[in-house]
Amino acid sequence: MSISLPGRAVVFDYGEVISFTPSAEDRARLVAASGAPADAFWAAYAADRDSLDQGVLPTTDYWIGIGAALGFEWDIPQAQRMWSLDFRGWTSPDPEVVRVLVDLDAGGTRLALLSNAARDYGTAFRYSPMGELFEQVFVSGELLLLKPDPAIYRHAADALGLRPEELVFIDNREQNVLGARSLGITGHVYTDPASLRAFLESLA
Repeated sequence: MSISLPGRAVVFDYGEVISFTPSAEDRARLVAASGAPADAFWAAYAADRDSLDQGVLPTTDYWIGIGAALGFEWDIPQAQRMWSLDFRGWTSPDPEVVRVLVDLDAGGTRLALLSNAARDYGTAFRYSPMGELFEQVFVSGELLLLKPDPAIYRHAADALGLRPEELVFIDNREQNVLGARSLGITGHVYTDPASLRAFLESLA
């Protein structure tokens, strides 16, 4: 069933909205590949993640830095192994959410993507089969901005040629939705595909 929102654009987050949350198996593979205890690995993983996603820390340096924090000297092959395992965990799509995107597109609704992600995710977001549905793809690592900074939402609105109040923003993190709402953007905190569809249909 198509969903038509004339004069508006729906801007989606990717991780844990379009994609599933990384599974327990995905997380276990990362920890096993690191050779470190889980608690130590996840602490090192989180320490510089914002710098990675903001585009101020190169991807290779991020992964080699994790190895160093754990007491290892990781090389490029190990960094690539860790990157690929992590990438898989964050990009596995939920087909029900992709169906919502397809139905919005079928209704003539403009679509865009706005993700806090390292710059290397941009190519996959743009050139996957689903990427054809997006008029614009905004990746924090390319823009050197992070949600919920209001500047990143203003950038998206300007690039789409719309006023903030003509945007609808979908994100699983409340602080990111609140950042969008501070500019007058209609926001929805994502929980599941059915609630997302109901919300969008309520705007139609």
